[in-house]
Amino acid sequence: MAGNPARVFAALIPTVGNAYQDENDFGLTRTLQRPVHESQTSGREVQVTGSAELSVAPDRATLCISVSNSKDSVNDVTNSVSRRLEYILQTLRQHEVKEENTTVTKVIRRSDNVYYMEAEVSVVFTDFMAMQSVSNILVEKLDKTVNVSPAQFFHSAECLNKLRQQVCVMAVENARHKAKEVCGLLGQALGRPLLVKEESSREWSCQTEEANELPHPSVQQSIRRATVFVSSHVFVSFEIRPKDRTRKKH
Repeated sequence: MAGNPARVFAALIPTVGNAYQDENDFGLTRTLQRPVHESQTSGREVQVTGSAELSVAPDRATLCISVSNSKDSVNDVTNSVSRRLEYILQTLRQHEVKEENTTVTKVIRRSDNVYYMEAEVSVVFTDFMAMQSVSNILVEKLDKTVNVSPAQFFHSAECLNKLRQQVCVMAVENARHKAKEVCGLLGQALGRPLLVKEESSREWSCQTEEANELPHPSVQQSIRRATVFVSSHVFVSFEIRPKDRTRKKH
């Protein structure tokens, strides 16, 4: 994962009245009404906005392997496809691929007096090195009746949820660090947080931008294209406390 420096705006606000001002990226200022209980209970405060950006590569990949053949008899075509299918499944077992991550479908069709059979194996990998090894072995050992499609990389729901949480926490930490620096500069101490709000978030990848540029991407290019970026922009308000200048006597 990679992070970018936060862009932070800070304002020292004496809580007089019931409004505060917020400056956006275009230099415009808007006035927002503050809750009545907030102006009554808060002392001086510092308001900051913080931003953060993180990225994460895909943690899953789907590999599709298809076997097809045609024969004059259904037994012949079934035996032909089944032998290759068993070799594929054996190769997966040797690479410790779990059965729950493997899906096998079979279709038999007849046209005139010819029988056509196709079997497809769809495998979800978390180990990309094992995936590449399986792909290389099948292409090398099996004939043209077997087709190994390029891997499709994606993110699990757990991976994306973790990324969203991490980037929001980083944005808040960036805002807190800036607020602490501002208070220190003014000879004050940073107090407890009064309000934490994620104002916006954004997710994107290079998939769309590079779709036409890389029609036959390598594995590393495919991983880079599928990498997801997430940004978060937060608003945080802290109490300002007088700095304790008393020193403990030993």
